[in-house]
Amino acid sequence: MRTSTAVVLALVVLILNAGITLVLINQKGFNLLPQTQNQIAVSESQRHNEITAAVQAVEPAVVSVNVTKVQYVRRFSGFSFFDFFGDIPMQRQVASIGSGVIYDPSGLIVTNAHVVQGASEITVVLPDKREFSATLVGIDDTHDIAKLKINGSNLPSARLGSAQNLMIGEWAIALGNPYGFMMSDPKPTVSVGVISALNRSFAPQEGRSYRGMIQTDAAVNPGNSGGPLVNIQGEVIGINTFIVSETGGNIGIGFAIPVDQVRSILNTL
Repeated sequence: MRTSTAVVLALVVLILNAGITLVLINQKGFNLLPQTQNQIAVSESQRHNEITAAVQAVEPAVVSVNVTKVQYVRRFSGFSFFDFFGDIPMQRQVASIGSGVIYDPSGLIVTNAHVVQGASEITVVLPDKREFSATLVGIDDTHDIAKLKINGSNLPSARLGSAQNLMIGEWAIALGNPYGFMMSDPKPTVSVGVISALNRSFAPQEGRSYRGMIQTDAAVNPGNSGGPLVNIQGEVIGINTFIVSETGGNIGIGFAIPVDQVRSILNTL
C-alpha cells in the first residue's frame, strides 16, 4: 500500500513540474524548437552593419579606369644600313588600370593624375558593367588629381564628405578595382582598416607634392590608385594615391589625398 502511494505521489510531482514548465515557456516566450525561417531571417539582418551600409552607398559609383598609353622605345636594328642612324625609336601601346569615383551624377569622375597621364584612350567601366569612353577634363600633375567626364544616363554618384574632423583610430574603408581586368569583374574590392595618422607630408618627388595626407592601414594596392577612401557614414574622405612598401606589395601603409584638397583642385580644373 505504501509502495502504490509513493508511485502516485511521484506521478503527481512529475505532472505538476511539467505543467509549471509549460506555463513558464508560454510566459517567457522560450522556444525549444529548431529555428524557424523568421528567426533565420533575423540572424541574416544582424550581419548588416555600418560598414556594409557604407560600402553599399559608395560601391555603385566606384569605377575602373582602363587606360591605353603610347610609349616610345628604342630598338637596336642589328647590323644593317640603319646602324648608321643608331637605334630606331619604336611606338607601342601599353595598357594600365586604375580606379576612380563618380562624384557628380552628370558623369564627373575624380582619379589620380598618374593613372591617366599620357593616355591616348580612357575607358571607364562601372560596377553594373556599363562602359564609357571618358574625356580628360583637366589634370593637376603637381597634386596628382585628374577630372574625367563620361556621358550617360542614371549614373550613380558618391557623396564627398570632409577630412577636417577625422580621428585617428576611426574606421576607414578603401574601395578600388586593382585587378578587375584579370577577373573580368567590374565590381570594386573592399578593404577595411582605421585612420592611422593625419597630416603626413612628403618631400616632392617626380614633380609631385603630397601634403597633409591621410595614412591608413586599410589594404591599398597599386590598382586602387584613384579610388575612394570612405568613412563609416559612406562619405568619401580621401582619394587613395600610393603605398609605402619596399616590395611593392601592401604592408598596411597607404596614403590618401584628403577630400577637401581634392574638392578645391577639382574646382580649378
